Amino acid sequence: MSEFRCGFVAVVGRPNVGKSTLINALMGQKISIVTAKPQTTRHRILAVHTSETSQIVFVDTPGIHRSAGKAMNRLMNRTAASALADADLVLFVVEAGRFTPEDEDVLKRVRSSGVPAIALFNKTDTVHPKEKLLASIAELSERHDFVEIIPISAMKGDNLETLKAAIPPHLPESPPLFPEEMRTDKSREFQAAEVIREKLTLMLHQELPYGLTVQIERYAEEEGGLAINAIIWVERDSQKGIVVGKGGSRLKQVGRQARLELKERLAKPVHLELWVKVKQNWADSEKDLQSLGFDPV
Repeated sequence: MSEFRCGFVAVVGRPNVGKSTLINALMGQKISIVTAKPQTTRHRILAVHTSETSQIVFVDTPGIHRSAGKAMNRLMNRTAASALADADLVLFVVEAGRFTPEDEDVLKRVRSSGVPAIALFNKTDTVHPKEKLLASIAELSERHDFVEIIPISAMKGDNLETLKAAIPPHLPESPPLFPEEMRTDKSREFQAAEVIREKLTLMLHQELPYGLTVQIERYAEEEGGLAINAIIWVERDSQKGIVVGKGGSRLKQVGRQARLELKERLAKPVHLELWVKVKQNWADSEKDLQSLGFDPV
């Protein structure tokens, strides 16, 4: 009988290449929030996939990006680099048919880490004709000695079973690190804050999503359901008005969408109260970032 295998698998790539969508698809449930905007993922999030023969601990990381002007961006880059250094295997995600200078930046980090890597060509459903894919795979194979190159579509679920089967042989023989029923290392409070931030990010079409964060002040089981109080922090007074909207309309809409998703996830009624407050330039202060729940790296 083969030994049980367990290890950390860092999922890395440039911003907006589909890392969180991939992890959610592999897990069969929503672990990380997803929007079309880059840098939606800000934290290191573990997703634990346990089978009879293995436990794969996927590490969802912020996209590694060049412009790291603010403290938050630098922290996100360090978080991704730290996950890479601690991994037993790397999944290097690129967009099928498109390789950018940012992809090359991430690949340099993968090379220097010395960690075995599987390259994933994501969004293959968008490539036509399919012959283009073969040429891209051949080109990528010359850039690095990947243990495998697998074309996938995280959105459509294409080839994900092949990927799941390819991972365990590259992990060390080890007993499971986490309980079998565990799916993520993040608390319920963290997940509630992320759902609220996702709804805000989807609704705000300017740069504002990068200037706001959500902090849970109260998360309590009460008779008749769950009570959640949350603060939406922005960096400037002008941003507060945008988030609140005319007559509070946008804040009400965000609250309604977040409450409905949380109610469905938790299978219980949710009473959600939101406030918008200003903390000047919080995204450029390491002290503020730590007080708002960002992991020091």
